This record gives sequence, structure tokens and C-alpha cells, in this order.
Amino acid sequence: MGRGLALTVAVAFGSNLGDRRGQIAAAARQIATFLSSFRLSSIVETIPIGAGLEDDPLYLNAVGVGQSELSPRALFEHLRAIEDGAGRTRPYAGAPRTLDLDLILCGEAVVQERDLQVPHPRFRERRFVLEPLAELAPDLRDPVTWLTVRELLARLNG
Repeated sequence: MGRGLALTVAVAFGSNLGDRRGQIAAAARQIATFLSSFRLSSIVETIPIGAGLEDDPLYLNAVGVGQSELSPRALFEHLRAIEDGAGRTRPYAGAPRTLDLDLILCGEAVVQERDLQVPHPRFRERRFVLEPLAELAPDLRDPVTWLTVRELLARLNG
């Protein structure tokens, strides 16, 4: 790993095409090869969110948490490779997908690049991310708001 300081990393999983549960399980096994102490939350079924997506297949969603010394960019590249290996295509925004892996948090890192934003810019409004993340790491802090996952979820429920 190299840099010497392991950071807590949170990854959101989603799938609404093909063997949804199998694809999430396979991705979790691959991610456990580069995130130590990796744990996967419960898997929940959710409706697609967004205009025009109402008739899309239902999603299975989960969150995984582990430790890594890799940079956010290196983690992002690993996640993209796993998505590609699962047959993920990107014909248009919000398209159904075999596998979607989002880097939600990487320690206290804040990254604003064209193709990579950490923390994930919409995770604070996504119950399908916050609920499973709260199951694993309720005291994990958002480095932008400094609120814990538990507090973010309470705001969403409020």
C-alpha cells in the first residue's frame, strides 16, 4: 500500500441489470482485495431515482466500508475497472447498469476534479447510501459538513 496511513473508505454499490445480487457480491470480493477489513452492508432493493427513470428496473444497493492507503484517484480507477469487468456501459446519464460503484468517502479527502468528486456530491441526499452506511459506520464523518453519517441520515429523516 505504501503511504503508511490507512483511511476509512466507503463505496456505494448498485445494480439494476442481470444478476444484481451476484454482481454486487463479485464486486465486493474484488474490492476486499484492496480494502482491508472490508465489510458489506445489507443489500436493499430500491426504485430508480430521477426524471424519466420510473420504468427502469429496480436496483439492489449496498455500501461497503474498509481501510486503504491508496489515493482517491487510485481507488476510483480500481472501481472503474471492476465496473468495466462487469459489463458496465454508459450510453447516457442514469442508464440502467450491471454495476455501479461510487467512491463515497476516503478519509478526510476532498477532491474536486472533472471526473472524480470525493465525497460523492449527492450522497448526503441519498437514503439508499446513508442507511446502509449507517449500518456499518454511523460515526463516520463527512469531511465537508463534519456531520456524522448518523446525523446526515437524521437530517434526511427529519
